[in-house]
Formats: sequence, structure tokens, C-alpha cells
Amino acid sequence: MKAILKTLGLCFAAAALLAAFSEPPEIAAKAAKRPDVAPYMGANNGFMTKNWTPGNQASWTKSIDKRTQGQNEYSRVK
Repeated sequence: MKAILKTLGLCFAAAALLAAFSEPPEIAAKAAKRPDVAPYMGANNGFMTKNWTPGNQASWTKSIDKRTQGQNEYSRVK
């Protein structure tokens, strides 16, 4: 009887722990998407790339293309 209660208690504790650390996916999606701001508008802070100014779509596109090519294994091997 004590083993059953101990097992049920552990299961309950595990379920409570999993429920405490879960987050509904719609909350994370709402925080990531901002339809009122274009991606190239960006933030004016110290985490930007050097050759990009917020609001300039051409420099943003150029920076994204350069970053993508840096992650391409084919172009890195050449």
C-alpha cells in the first residue's frame, strides 16, 4: 500500500513539475511576431550588424544575404 502511494505521489509531483514549466505555444508566437513593424526596421541598439542602419531595407537585405552565405557549407568550403 505504501509503495502504491509513493508511486502515485511521484507521478503527481512529475506532472506538477511538467505543468509548471510548460508554456502555451500561442504566447510564444505572439511575442515573436509583430505585424505592425517591418523586419528591416529593427532596433537601434548595440546588437546590430555593422553595415546596417534601421529603416534601410536595401542594407538589411544585403546583411541578411551575407549572413546566409556565411552559414552555407558549400560556399565556406570553396
